[in-house]
Amino acid sequence: MAAVSPSVRTGPIDLAARVDEALAVQAVAFGLGPEEIEVRRHIVLRHLDHPHARALGATTPDGRLVGFVYGLPNERGQWWSTVVEPYLRATGSVHWLDDSFVVTELHVLPEFQNRGIGRALITALTDAAGQPRSILSAIDTDSPARGLYRSLGYRDLARQVLFPSAPKPYAVMGAPLPLRRGRPIDFRPPAPPG
Repeated sequence: MAAVSPSVRTGPIDLAARVDEALAVQAVAFGLGPEEIEVRRHIVLRHLDHPHARALGATTPDGRLVGFVYGLPNERGQWWSTVVEPYLRATGSVHWLDDSFVVTELHVLPEFQNRGIGRALITALTDAAGQPRSILSAIDTDSPARGLYRSLGYRDLARQVLFPSAPKPYAVMGAPLPLRRGRPIDFRPPAPPG
C-alpha cells in the first residue's frame, strides 16, 4: 500500500468483501438513499465478477475505508456502453468505447477530499490497465471531481448524457493512458473581483 497522506494508505482491496463499507462511502460522497444503495450493491457485485475488474481502496491506520475506486475493460455489450453509445456517436467519439478501461466508480469521504487520495486511487488503477485509454462518466457540472479528471487529462467526449433513473445529466470523459501527472490544474472559473 502507498501512503498518500500521513493517515491514509491506498492499495488493492477485496471490494466484494467490503462492498457495504464502500457503498457507505459512496452514499455520503454522492448523496445516495437506502434504495439506491441496494440497487448499486447488486451492480457493483456484478461488475466485480468480470475477470479483469480491479479495485483499490484508501484506508486509515485502523482499517477504516475512506475512499475507493474500481473499474474494468469496456465491452460494447455492457449496460453503460449501450446508454452512452448514441451520445458518443453524435459527437464522433464512439471509437472511445473500444479498447478502453472504464473507471466505474471513484468516491472519497468529504472530510478526506482535497488530500490527493482520489488522484492516487485513479492513477494507480489506470496505470495497471492494459488499454491505451480510459473513459468514465461524471455528473455534468463544474465540480471538484470534474476538475480532478481534467487535470489528469480527461476531456469531454459527450455532455448532457441521460441515464435511466438518474436525476441529473452526466458527461462522458476520456483520457489517453497513462494519465497526466504533475501539478493539479484548477478548472473552476475565477472568483468575481471584489
